[in-house]
Amino acid sequence: MWDSLRLVDAYPEESEKPMAAVLAPLYEDDAGDVRVILTKRPDTMPTHAGHIAFPGGRPDPVDRNPVDTALRETEEEVGINRSQVEILGFLPPMDTVEFSLLVIPVVGQVKTPFDLVPSEREVAKVYQPRLGQLADPDHWWHVPWGDHKVWYYNLEGDTLWGATARMVRLLVGLDVE
Repeated sequence: MWDSLRLVDAYPEESEKPMAAVLAPLYEDDAGDVRVILTKRPDTMPTHAGHIAFPGGRPDPVDRNPVDTALRETEEEVGINRSQVEILGFLPPMDTVEFSLLVIPVVGQVKTPFDLVPSEREVAKVYQPRLGQLADPDHWWHVPWGDHKVWYYNLEGDTLWGATARMVRLLVGLDVE
Protein backbone atom coordinates (compact mmCIF):
# COMPACT_ATOMS: atom_id res chain seq x y z
CA MET A 1 0.00 0.00 0.00
CA TRP A 2 2.91 2.39 0.68
CA ASP A 3 3.89 2.32 -3.01
CA SER A 4 0.39 3.24 -4.19
CA LEU A 5 0.19 6.55 -2.30
CA ARG A 6 -0.29 9.51 -4.65
CA LEU A 7 1.80 12.30 -3.16
CA VAL A 8 3.31 15.55 -4.35
CA ASP A 9 6.72 16.77 -3.23
CA ALA A 10 5.91 20.34 -2.18
CA TYR A 11 3.22 22.72 -0.99
CA PRO A 12 2.53 26.28 -2.13
CA GLU A 13 4.74 28.81 -0.38
CA GLU A 14 2.10 31.52 -0.57
CA SER A 15 -1.64 31.81 -1.00
CA GLU A 16 -4.16 34.61 -1.32
CA LYS A 17 -6.29 32.67 1.18
CA PRO A 18 -5.30 31.96 4.77
CA MET A 19 -3.67 28.54 5.06
CA ALA A 20 -4.22 25.66 7.46
CA ALA A 21 -2.55 22.26 7.58
CA VAL A 22 -3.54 18.71 8.49
CA LEU A 23 -1.52 15.54 8.95
CA ALA A 24 -2.61 12.26 7.40
CA PRO A 25 -0.83 10.01 9.93
CA LEU A 26 -0.17 6.56 8.49
CA TYR A 27 1.29 3.53 10.21
CA GLU A 28 1.76 -0.17 9.62
CA ASP A 29 -0.04 -2.43 12.09
CA ASP A 30 1.18 -5.79 13.42
CA ALA A 31 -0.47 -7.61 10.49
CA GLY A 32 1.36 -5.42 7.96
CA ASP A 33 -1.72 -3.37 6.99
CA VAL A 34 -1.29 0.37 6.48
CA ARG A 35 -3.75 2.36 8.59
CA VAL A 36 -4.62 6.03 8.85
CA ILE A 37 -5.60 7.96 11.97
CA LEU A 38 -8.73 10.12 11.76
CA THR A 39 -10.63 11.85 14.53
CA LYS A 40 -14.20 12.87 15.17
CA ARG A 41 -14.49 16.38 16.49
CA PRO A 42 -16.81 16.89 19.48
CA ASP A 43 -20.23 18.40 18.84
CA THR A 44 -19.19 21.26 21.13
CA MET A 45 -16.41 22.54 18.85
CA PRO A 46 -16.98 26.00 17.35
CA THR A 47 -15.89 24.80 13.88
CA HIS A 48 -16.45 21.51 12.09
CA ALA A 49 -18.43 20.16 15.07
CA GLY A 50 -19.04 16.42 14.79
CA HIS A 51 -16.97 16.09 11.60
CA ILE A 52 -14.44 13.36 10.92
CA ALA A 53 -11.08 14.97 10.21
CA PHE A 54 -7.34 14.59 10.12
CA PRO A 55 -5.52 16.23 13.02
CA GLY A 56 -4.73 19.80 12.04
CA GLY A 57 -5.70 23.44 12.07
CA ARG A 58 -4.54 26.99 11.56
CA PRO A 59 -0.92 28.01 12.13
CA ASP A 60 0.35 29.42 15.40
CA PRO A 61 3.01 32.16 15.36
CA VAL A 62 5.64 29.55 16.34
CA ASP A 63 4.96 27.45 13.21
CA ARG A 64 7.50 28.01 10.45
CA ASN A 65 5.50 26.22 7.75
CA PRO A 66 2.53 23.87 7.17
CA VAL A 67 4.56 20.84 8.30
CA ASP A 68 5.15 22.49 11.69
CA THR A 69 1.44 23.31 11.95
CA ALA A 70 0.37 19.75 11.08
CA LEU A 71 2.85 18.16 13.50
CA ARG A 72 2.00 20.55 16.36
CA GLU A 73 -1.73 20.05 15.91
CA THR A 74 -1.30 16.26 15.74
CA GLU A 75 0.58 16.26 19.02
CA GLU A 76 -2.08 18.49 20.62
CA GLU A 77 -5.02 16.45 19.32
CA VAL A 78 -3.87 12.82 19.53
CA GLY A 79 -0.56 12.89 21.41
CA ILE A 80 1.77 11.73 18.62
CA ASN A 81 5.15 13.42 19.10
CA ARG A 82 6.65 15.04 15.99
CA SER A 83 9.82 12.96 16.45
CA GLN A 84 7.75 9.84 15.66
CA VAL A 85 6.61 11.15 12.25
CA GLU A 86 8.53 10.88 8.99
CA ILE A 87 7.11 13.25 6.37
CA LEU A 88 6.42 11.34 3.14
CA GLY A 89 5.02 14.19 1.07
CA PHE A 90 1.83 16.13 0.49
CA LEU A 91 -1.54 15.87 -1.15
CA PRO A 92 -2.65 18.72 -3.40
CA PRO A 93 -3.87 21.78 -1.45
CA MET A 94 -7.60 21.76 -0.78
CA ASP A 95 -9.97 24.73 -0.77
CA THR A 96 -12.64 24.49 1.90
CA VAL A 97 -16.22 25.63 1.49
CA GLU A 98 -17.23 26.38 5.07
CA PHE A 99 -14.26 28.70 5.63
CA SER A 100 -12.13 30.46 3.07
CA LEU A 101 -8.99 28.43 3.76
CA LEU A 102 -6.41 26.62 1.70
CA VAL A 103 -5.67 23.39 3.57
CA ILE A 104 -2.26 21.77 3.07
CA PRO A 105 -2.52 18.00 3.64
CA VAL A 106 0.81 16.66 4.94
CA VAL A 107 1.30 12.89 4.79
CA GLY A 108 3.52 11.21 7.37
CA GLN A 109 4.46 7.74 8.52
CA VAL A 110 4.20 7.28 12.29
CA LYS A 111 6.87 5.08 13.82
CA THR A 112 5.42 2.26 15.89
CA PRO A 113 4.80 1.62 18.67
CA PHE A 114 2.98 4.78 19.69
CA ASP A 115 0.32 5.69 22.20
CA LEU A 116 -2.67 7.76 21.22
CA VAL A 117 -3.65 10.33 23.83
CA PRO A 118 -6.73 12.08 22.41
CA SER A 119 -7.44 15.62 23.60
CA GLU A 120 -10.72 15.57 25.51
CA ARG A 121 -11.47 19.07 24.23
CA GLU A 122 -10.74 18.43 20.54
CA VAL A 123 -11.39 14.71 19.94
CA ALA A 124 -14.59 12.74 20.57
CA LYS A 125 -13.43 9.54 18.85
CA VAL A 126 -10.38 8.13 17.05
CA TYR A 127 -10.63 5.92 13.95
CA GLN A 128 -7.83 3.78 12.55
CA PRO A 129 -9.17 2.25 9.31
CA ARG A 130 -7.03 0.26 6.91
CA LEU A 131 -6.09 2.19 3.76
CA GLY A 132 -7.07 -0.88 1.74
CA GLN A 133 -10.59 -0.62 3.17
CA LEU A 134 -10.79 3.09 2.26
CA ALA A 135 -9.47 2.36 -1.25
CA ASP A 136 -12.47 0.16 -2.11
CA PRO A 137 -14.64 2.34 -4.40
CA ASP A 138 -17.72 0.21 -3.67
CA HIS A 139 -17.91 1.64 -0.14
CA TRP A 140 -18.10 5.26 -1.28
CA TRP A 141 -21.03 7.28 -2.60
CA HIS A 142 -21.43 10.85 -3.74
CA VAL A 143 -24.00 13.60 -4.18
CA PRO A 144 -23.65 16.27 -6.87
CA TRP A 145 -23.03 19.78 -5.53
CA GLY A 146 -22.70 22.41 -8.24
CA ASP A 147 -19.81 21.37 -10.47
CA HIS A 148 -18.40 18.99 -7.86
CA LYS A 149 -19.16 15.70 -6.18
CA VAL A 150 -19.43 15.54 -2.40
CA TRP A 151 -18.06 12.15 -1.35
CA TYR A 152 -19.30 10.10 1.60
CA TYR A 153 -18.04 7.01 3.41
CA ASN A 154 -19.60 5.13 6.35
CA LEU A 155 -16.86 4.85 8.95
CA GLU A 156 -17.93 2.76 11.93
CA GLY A 157 -21.45 4.20 11.81
CA ASP A 158 -20.30 7.80 11.35
CA THR A 159 -20.05 9.66 8.04
CA LEU A 160 -16.76 10.77 6.56
CA TRP A 161 -17.48 13.52 4.03
CA GLY A 162 -16.38 16.91 2.68
CA ALA A 163 -12.77 18.02 2.37
CA THR A 164 -11.45 15.16 4.50
CA ALA A 165 -13.24 12.60 2.31
CA ARG A 166 -11.69 14.21 -0.78
CA MET A 167 -8.25 14.04 0.84
CA VAL A 168 -8.71 10.38 1.77
CA ARG A 169 -9.82 9.53 -1.77
CA LEU A 170 -6.78 11.32 -3.21
CA LEU A 171 -4.51 9.56 -0.71
CA VAL A 172 -5.71 6.10 -1.77
CA GLY A 173 -5.77 6.89 -5.49
CA LEU A 174 -9.53 7.28 -6.08
CA ASP A 175 -11.00 9.99 -8.30
CA VAL A 176 -12.63 12.98 -6.65
CA GLU A 177 -14.52 14.41 -9.65
